[in-house]
Amino acid sequence: MRFGVGLPTCTEGMMYPVPFASPADVVRIAVEAEALGYYAVMGNDHMTTQRYVRDEYRDPPNFYEPLITYSVLAPQTSRIRLMTGVIVLPMRAPVVLAKQVATLDQFSGGRVLLGVGVGAYREEFEAVAPGQPAHRGRMLEEHLRALRLLFTQRRATFRGRYYAFEDVELYPKPLQHPLPIYVGGNAAEHHRRVARYADGWLPAALTPDEVAAGLARVREFAWEQGRDVSHMDVAVQLGVSIAPTREQAIERFEASQLYRHLVSLKSSTMRHQAVASFAERNLLGTPDDIRRQVEAYRAAGVTHLAGLLFVANTVEEFLDRLRLFGREVVSAFPEDGA
Repeated sequence: MRFGVGLPTCTEGMMYPVPFASPADVVRIAVEAEALGYYAVMGNDHMTTQRYVRDEYRDPPNFYEPLITYSVLAPQTSRIRLMTGVIVLPMRAPVVLAKQVATLDQFSGGRVLLGVGVGAYREEFEAVAPGQPAHRGRMLEEHLRALRLLFTQRRATFRGRYYAFEDVELYPKPLQHPLPIYVGGNAAEHHRRVARYADGWLPAALTPDEVAAGLARVREFAWEQGRDVSHMDVAVQLGVSIAPTREQAIERFEASQLYRHLVSLKSSTMRHQAVASFAERNLLGTPDDIRRQVEAYRAAGVTHLAGLLFVANTVEEFLDRLRLFGREVVSAFPEDGA
């Protein structure tokens, strides 16, 4: 099992209070995560503030663009992977994004893990591209095909409904061949996209049983496509509340900003799921409880607990939880912790 840390790039007002992390704090978290043996940091991507966040906070949150953030982190780290979770492809131009990602992979020594998705909040897309009639899922699929061409062909040409470019010679290519691309999403349409286009699946807040069922569908769809996904990275994002008792952990979790964010996803990312309790689909409890939960996810086929979101109200509290989880959980899986 690999373990990754949710980097607070665009989390203020959503998973954490406003304000939460300064640029220097983001660097501190990444450097400490590497020292503690975590496999990756994972920054999320937002362009504008969501309506529910505006309703709750008087001041706007600070959202740091993840690729620019990683250009700062790359020379201050040496081993930890730089994962996006997720870059919202419908808000990006394929050629520009491909150039940015390939450059970052070169300068970081081949440490980029590119997680992509449609984005949880359509309102953001409508703010960035007002009046544009678009099916974001189809935009995502076109974008994925375009990125593969740009990353692999000497001269790339693409003509789709939403994107087009002609005879683009994009060099240098990413240092990694192929550059790992993860597709985020919990629903059945995302299972098909993972099976067709991805090197990894990046769902969020699923139970072990839901992961196992989704992975079976991904493998079925991949078989239909003639793809072998036996080595696919199954990277689930979960919240973490670690405490002396499970009851205390659940109490802290349900009082947190992270919990309110998960509730907001019931109408988007998690709209196809019957969510009776978020306590059963995150890592909550004592260190012993959480180690057992990690084992259950591993048995379901999870290979990577990505972008773990620690319940915290301050950066210092976040770092304290990061260290405790590293000592008590990551260290219990020494064969694959790094």
